[in-house]
Amino acid sequence: MDKLELIKRNTAEILMEEELNELLKKKMEISVYWGTMPTGSISIAYFFHMLKIADFLRAGLKVKILIADLHAALNGVPWDILEARFEYYQRAIITILKTIGVNIKKLEFVKGSNLQLNGNYLNDILKLSMISNIHDCKKAASEVVKMSDNPKLGNLIYPLMQALDEEYLKTDIQFAGLDQRKIMVYARENLPKIGYKQRVEIMSPMIRGLIGEKMSSSIESTKIDLLNDEEIVRKKVNNAECAEGDPNNGIMALLQYFIMVLKEDKKEKFVVERPKKFGGDVKYSNYKEIEKDFVDKKLHPSDLKNAVAVEINELLKNFRGNKELHILYKKAYK
Repeated sequence: MDKLELIKRNTAEILMEEELNELLKKKMEISVYWGTMPTGSISIAYFFHMLKIADFLRAGLKVKILIADLHAALNGVPWDILEARFEYYQRAIITILKTIGVNIKKLEFVKGSNLQLNGNYLNDILKLSMISNIHDCKKAASEVVKMSDNPKLGNLIYPLMQALDEEYLKTDIQFAGLDQRKIMVYARENLPKIGYKQRVEIMSPMIRGLIGEKMSSSIESTKIDLLNDEEIVRKKVNNAECAEGDPNNGIMALLQYFIMVLKEDKKEKFVVERPKKFGGDVKYSNYKEIEKDFVDKKLHPSDLKNAVAVEINELLKNFRGNKELHILYKKAYK
């Protein structure tokens, strides 16, 4: 797989792909950043992002991960636990990357407050604030920040900061979920107005929750935490929405964007164990094979869920036995 294919794999949209092609032709070292707020406890959804980070690193890109502690504060996290959240997030992310076998030599972690609490950054925030109206800021942040009908001023500053992070991190590309699209468009439209270049914006698809449309850090039933024990994982997977023959559910999303990406890269098969009276065990080499059998109702949701739970529990062994991670978690979510 060449550089462009690796960068584009499992993405939902790129603004603008022609600019990405130019970067690949003209620039020796291209840098990309992905940012995350240390808010709710980390779920297996982070594997989706880390697999994409792995693609960027394999493509030779320099990757920066911004742990945006100040963004978290602007989204309601108490100031006195920001440091503990930062430490937990950094250790958990490193453990995920090690679990999926990623070489992190060209990876850099950046703490948001170290980047953002300086005079030049504040000066640019004020510049952006004078060319941005309340409507535009509210619109840009609407899918990312928890806002009431009467939002806090900090909620509206959020998209200004995310736009500026592109410049102050000195990166060529921002990578984020599709829910960040409005902020990315805001950045492309407004950074040039204060003298900075537009960046390429790469978006991953939004992954369905186990229940409902979206995995949510605030709704336990939609997600599986890194530190959930085996029984909780099995229970959550078994309770997940997964109508027979309909692939539009969280279990199939886990397979498409997480489990089968790992399996295919390692050239391993996904095994569904079944009693002989129900057809016996079946092995799959790629997601399309699974989806076809599921849509054709040759693969029952119960059998599929059991196999998915086995795969997830195997991957989470590194987290359950990590004493340091458990200590950091307790400090971050006391």
